[in-house]
Amino acid sequence: MINELTKELNNLKETAKNLAVKLGIEGIKKHLNELEAELGTQNLWKNRQLAEQKNKEAGQLRDILEFYEEIEKGLQNAEEKISQISLDNPELEKETEKDLKLISNKIKKIEIKQMMSGKYDKQSAIISIFSGAGGDDAQDWVSMLYEMYRKFCEHRGWRTKVVDESRGEYQSKTGRHPLKNITIEAKGDYAYGFLKKEIGVHRLVRISPFSPEKKRHTSFALVEVLPELPEIDESKFEIPSDDLRIEFSRAGGPGGQNVNKVETAVRIVHLPTNIAVSSRVERSQAQNRERAMKILKSKLIKLMEDTKSKELSQLRVKIKPEWGNQIRSYVLNPYKLVKDHRTNIETSQVDDVLDGNIDMFIESEI
Repeated sequence: MINELTKELNNLKETAKNLAVKLGIEGIKKHLNELEAELGTQNLWKNRQLAEQKNKEAGQLRDILEFYEEIEKGLQNAEEKISQISLDNPELEKETEKDLKLISNKIKKIEIKQMMSGKYDKQSAIISIFSGAGGDDAQDWVSMLYEMYRKFCEHRGWRTKVVDESRGEYQSKTGRHPLKNITIEAKGDYAYGFLKKEIGVHRLVRISPFSPEKKRHTSFALVEVLPELPEIDESKFEIPSDDLRIEFSRAGGPGGQNVNKVETAVRIVHLPTNIAVSSRVERSQAQNRERAMKILKSKLIKLMEDTKSKELSQLRVKIKPEWGNQIRSYVLNPYKLVKDHRTNIETSQVDDVLDGNIDMFIESEI
């Protein structure tokens, strides 16, 4: 047993060493030091939006380092325990075996996160579930899927919040009307990265609790997952001065009447987008500049909102919740089986899956 534990320890050490290279641990430490030094300067906080962005980045880097340090510390502790194992101490063997399994799971978790390199993978997620073909059963299936995803998020330490729901007409045994559709927020790092592969049609086969003849019934529900994109706070929205070209000219009325002797008119060009705005109605250059900047901010915020809407529209699923489109089937009768039709991963532990244990399906897709 000691030889097996030593072998497993050495394998995990090698994996952790390779992981440090993949993660760029030394580079992360250096970049974090630079960010912390920058965050400590008053100059950065003049641009609050940029400062908060860098502060969030620093927090994510700290999380990676702390997680990796936990792995290293765990390996050191396991090595010490193995050196203390004797023939008359089987409990320490079991404890060490358990520790190595925990370390292996931690390494696996961080490796999975490394595979998530999509534009929005680090974001929180918005999950919507819609009932499809199947009548009352399909609505009940939406309620079951909602509970499955809620528990999955709970297992991962993510906060969930119902933001919208529509309920059916009939009343279930719980006294509540089942869901026609529901939308929930899943707040947590990488929530979208983990859940985006759940997009698609989910099929349920069971004896219908709504059928007097107790017939087998097939129901469908559509799951849609979108990233939660940050709202644009106009009060904190700053435009870097390097992105601007500011021009001044003399303001005047039609035909050159009442021409100012001072250059009070202001024209501002946003270089990255080539958006230009002007103001010449105010009496002073400072007032015209302030007015022009307000107009430019509004135009840029509108552009960003339009871009965000377009990107979300492209991410929305465009399939119908019906036969032939399912990504996963959940069979409760005549046998018990959950099968993912994309990866062929399957399990007979249906109750566990509906209790939120869907990691095997998500990880195989990642």
